[in-house]
Amino acid sequence: MRFNLKASIRLIPGFVLFFTTTCLAAYANAATPYYYQIQVYHFKTQAQEDKLDNYLQNAYLPAMHRLGIKNVGVFKPVAGDTLGKRIYVFVPFRSWNQLEEVSQKLLADHQYLSDGKDYIDAKYSDAPYARIETIITKAFPKMTEPAVPELTAEKADRIYELRSYESPTEAYNINKVKMFNDGDEVALFKRLGFNAVFYSEVVVGSHMPNLMYMVTFNSMADHDKLWKAFGNDPYWKTLSAKPEYQNNVNHIDAIFLHPTAYSDF
Repeated sequence: MRFNLKASIRLIPGFVLFFTTTCLAAYANAATPYYYQIQVYHFKTQAQEDKLDNYLQNAYLPAMHRLGIKNVGVFKPVAGDTLGKRIYVFVPFRSWNQLEEVSQKLLADHQYLSDGKDYIDAKYSDAPYARIETIITKAFPKMTEPAVPELTAEKADRIYELRSYESPTEAYNINKVKMFNDGDEVALFKRLGFNAVFYSEVVVGSHMPNLMYMVTFNSMADHDKLWKAFGNDPYWKTLSAKPEYQNNVNHIDAIFLHPTAYSDF
């Protein structure tokens, strides 16, 4: 068999182009950040909560699964919460287009319309909630997609902590986001075992400029233990003392939740 040098040389540019294009496409897909929708249902009565649970469990989550959204989180405040009756629904979207299109796709899903009829067609005098609050966030570069926590406790015993860090200005918010990513605050949380669901910057919300993330624990005792370890960690002490990261947060909200029995997270 004769080796054709000229033919081999002619093939090289095409191969290089194919290889480069394939690698860039794979990198782009891997690095594309998710968009997250957090809907907070505010309600007043047990009847409203029951109707919301029935809708979410039997109509909304199954419909989202049919649309290819594998995991949807549904959370309720832990006992002792004083901020009012609420249900939090966390939906991860692979792109902004997917987020925009979901409402129309739900309206075209006859199974969803049938299963969710009591909620969808509720009368004005028997509304299933008082108000809906919607927050849209974009995943951090250091964690571009959500993760289902690796916890061992029963769902009812788990603690999911939803945290919001508000900044004085947009510039300070960008700085805090940079601290999480370039400063490797995300890596510190991972090393210590915080079992994060997501980290993100808020793009639509009522407390901007802010970022939001969710970390999870088997119990409140584990929560206290891990946060103590975080505060005492040498890396955190060095990072938080750097001049470039000063004064980038002026308000923190920490909301303690637990997943419902039907939550995917």
